[in-house]
Amino acid sequence: MAGKFELKKSKDGQFMFNLKAGNNEVILTSELYKAKASAMNGIESVKKNAGNDANYERRTSIKNEPYFVLKAANKEIIGKSEMYTSAAAMENGITSVKTNAPSAPVDDLTE
Repeated sequence: MAGKFELKKSKDGQFMFNLKAGNNEVILTSELYKAKASAMNGIESVKKNAGNDANYERRTSIKNEPYFVLKAANKEIIGKSEMYTSAAAMENGITSVKTNAPSAPVDDLTE
């Protein structure tokens, strides 16, 4: 099963999306957007930028957990991963985003 983007509304009415892998695990989460069109633009930006390894910034949380952010060409963060238990698991997450994002359909749950 292929991955997909899920576009949703947050409790305060803003829009956000998750990129889910084929196993339905969330592999990337967006920021909140005030407009649905902005969230859709965010999805397109993920699709466009996911394939370039230079767009991934590998980070470590305060609790020493590896995670990553995906940045657009303008260096703005367009998505953030979950916290991982190891650097290897984080690298697998990056590989999953690279594999799933470019062709992932959008499941619009806002309607």
